[in-house]
Amino acid sequence: MSNELVPKTGFALAPMDNSLLDMIREELDGLGSIPFDVVKIPSGGGVAFEVPGDDPDNPDVVKELTGVIIEHHPMNSYWADAYSGGNVAPDCASMDGKTGIVAATGECIDCSMCKFNQFGSDTDGRGKACKNLHRIYILREGEVLPVIFNVPPTSLKPFKDYLAKRLLLKGKRANQVVTRITLKKAQNAGGISYSQAVFSKAADLTPEQMEVLQPTIKAVREMARQVPVDFIEQVDSDEPAPFEE
Repeated sequence: MSNELVPKTGFALAPMDNSLLDMIREELDGLGSIPFDVVKIPSGGGVAFEVPGDDPDNPDVVKELTGVIIEHHPMNSYWADAYSGGNVAPDCASMDGKTGIVAATGECIDCSMCKFNQFGSDTDGRGKACKNLHRIYILREGEVLPVIFNVPPTSLKPFKDYLAKRLLLKGKRANQVVTRITLKKAQNAGGISYSQAVFSKAADLTPEQMEVLQPTIKAVREMARQVPVDFIEQVDSDEPAPFEE
C-alpha cells in the first residue's frame, strides 16, 4: 500500500517516517548536515528556475516551483571580497537574520547595528554589503526531502505579503498549503533587470496530509539552521540589491 496521500488537487506527498530519519542520521554521522539541493534563481531577469536533478551538470529548467513550505527563516551573509569562483564561506553569517558570527574570530555581531547591513554599504553606495536572504525549504510533489530556495532581497516583500495577506490573515500557516512560486522580470531604480519571485497558493492540504507531514516538519526544523551558508548563496546574491526608498 502506498504511503502517498493525494488531495483533490492531485498533489502527492511522500512523508518521511522515523525509519528513514534513523537511516539518514546513521549514514551521515560525522559527515555534517544533509546536502539539500538548492534551486537557483536566474540572473538578468530570466523566468525559469534551475532545479538539480540526477545529473549535477544538467539541472532541470522549470517555469514554476510548487510544493509545501516546510520551514523558512531569514539569513544574512557577508563576503568581504567579490565572488571569483570556488566554494568560499562567508566572512560573517547569520542563520536567524539577527546575530551574525564572524568566521575568523567567532565574535557575535548584532546584525541591526552592523555597518555592512546598512543601505549605502555596498560598492554602488546604495544597497547593502551584507545580503539579506530568506531561506525556504519547499517539499515538492513525491519527494521525501525538500529543496532550498533562497528568496533574494528584491523578493522579500512579495514573500512577506504572501505569508501575511494570503495565508496568516486567513488562518493558514505556510506548511498547511501548497505554494506555487513563479518568476517575473523586473527592474530596479537603476534600470538593471532581475528576476522577482511571485508567490501564490495552489491548494490547501487536507487535515490528514497536515498530520502525516509532522515528522518531516520536525526533522527539517532540526536540520535547517545547521545547513551552512556556501558559495551558492553568494552567487544568488549577485542580483541588483533593492535601493532604499
